[in-house]
Amino acid sequence: MYPLLKQAQGPYPSLSCCSLLLNHCLSQKSLNCVKIVHAHFLKLGLNTYTYLGNRCLDLYSEFGHINDALKVFDDISHKNSTSWNICLKGLLKSGQPGKACHMFDAMPVRDVVSWNSMISGYASCGYLSHALELFVEMQGTGVRPSGFTFSILMSLVSSSPHAKQIHCRMIRSGVDLDNVVLGNSLINIYGKLGLVEYAFGVIMIMKQFDVISWNSLIWACHSAGHHELALEQFYRMRGAELLPDQFTCSVLMSVCSNLRDLDKGKQHCIQLEDSVRLFKKQDQWDSPLCNSMISSFARHDLGENALQLFVLTLRKNIRPTEYMVSSLLSSVSIFLPVEVGNQIHSLVPKLGFESDAVVANSLVDMYAKFGFIGDALNIFNEMKIKDLVSWNTIMMGLTYYGRVSLTMDLFRELLTREGILPDRITLTAVLLACNYGLLVDEGIKIFSSMEMEFGVKPGEEHYACVVEMLSKAGKLKEAIDIIETMPCRTTSDIWRSILSACAIYGDLQIIEGVAKKIMDRESQTSLPYLVLAQAYQMRGRWDSMVRMRKAVENRGTKEFIGHSWIGIRNNVYTFASNQLQHYGGKDLYLVLNLLVWEMETEGYV
Repeated sequence: MYPLLKQAQGPYPSLSCCSLLLNHCLSQKSLNCVKIVHAHFLKLGLNTYTYLGNRCLDLYSEFGHINDALKVFDDISHKNSTSWNICLKGLLKSGQPGKACHMFDAMPVRDVVSWNSMISGYASCGYLSHALELFVEMQGTGVRPSGFTFSILMSLVSSSPHAKQIHCRMIRSGVDLDNVVLGNSLINIYGKLGLVEYAFGVIMIMKQFDVISWNSLIWACHSAGHHELALEQFYRMRGAELLPDQFTCSVLMSVCSNLRDLDKGKQHCIQLEDSVRLFKKQDQWDSPLCNSMISSFARHDLGENALQLFVLTLRKNIRPTEYMVSSLLSSVSIFLPVEVGNQIHSLVPKLGFESDAVVANSLVDMYAKFGFIGDALNIFNEMKIKDLVSWNTIMMGLTYYGRVSLTMDLFRELLTREGILPDRITLTAVLLACNYGLLVDEGIKIFSSMEMEFGVKPGEEHYACVVEMLSKAGKLKEAIDIIETMPCRTTSDIWRSILSACAIYGDLQIIEGVAKKIMDRESQTSLPYLVLAQAYQMRGRWDSMVRMRKAVENRGTKEFIGHSWIGIRNNVYTFASNQLQHYGGKDLYLVLNLLVWEMETEGYV
């Protein structure tokens, strides 16, 4: 750098020489270097030059030294739109939206970059309504939105009407819908909202598409319950000679699982082995490579492998990404002890991820699954920016651990204070809470208004919640009436909840009818025969009871033995329910009885 400095100290230093000095500072990622070069500019009077001032302004902003950047900005004699935009971005990046707003108001000319910076800055700070208001104001001034403007707006979408409005604005603004990034964003949003037909409409007009395009479409079909359609899109993807990635394989595994198609599932299982083989051949590791492999292990429930690779990643001084930490936390909540999750949690502030919504959501999910609801609530309450995933995660966790009233309070807060429309998962959590708390009237009211009020068409999971809720309340006729109105094919699982309640509330005719429904759908199960045998026995119909008992014996069905897992230090122990006595079962049952008694007194049961 020193020969360049000597040249710059000459009477007439060239702009190219000065630019090379600044490029060197950027390549070295050295703030000290920038300050040295800037000091020479001040000495030579070059600090007033617009081009050089903008370069220094950009570098100071990049290094997070906004005060130095503002001094450079003041020194520039003729500030152009680039000068204002760089300074505006720097203020927003440093978390000073108030000062950025004042600068935005003072700008002599606001181009699309200026508006995009402000909209993006408001969105990143959690001021979603302000971001949307600014977009409306932008259009009123005659500034034409760019593709980046709409990509920002799509990250704020929370409802079907909102998504359609933004899509319509894109068309009216003349934005190129052939843009792959914009097209993928639209497909992804429509998929999240369950608007599969709109997702297809987008991909049909796209002239170019990549793996992400097909992944988004496959996921949209799968999440909406159209599993066969999801497989068709995978075959179309392969026909377009695009290779699937780990996300493709993960979604396809879920699709095959829902279709109960083992053969098709096996075709995609091999992909992980291929990924591991390819990973081992890599001479150099980087963050994206390790991130992809850790997430693959996590998706295939190989938590120990994911953790080991994460440790190796840290030892190689590869900085973890937010997505890597999130993937690792998801594997912890399934197979690894909670102590491992605590250790990963302790890394989050050190890595600067405490304000990242994805990581925070994963932490809430992990603690909720382990039953540490207090910790999950604390993280949720401390989150500065809460998206719908955040609300869904905490509400589902609270519901599963019996905190029904708190779940309902959060649901009302989401609707009234946050103004975010619920999706399928939100309403599943709420209906589960109504089911567990036997809030029949409130549950029916929410279920009946789902499509009209929130734009969410009831799915199988919503019907299952309501049917089980009505069955437990002894309203078997109403439960059966709801099943008969289901638009999708009913499974044996949804009839099981009614059959269980029939043994308590139902008359024999209902029990026989429901039992036949399950027999037709699941011929090997012994449950309907056992329930019928009990019903016949209670009514003194001994011949019918014996016939049902023999039917069970003839099927040769084996008793299902449940398994429990417990993590102690760095090991996970598994034991069957019939092995409990070997582990000091009497003492365990005494403790369990005490826990149940405490839960009852606290109102959780």
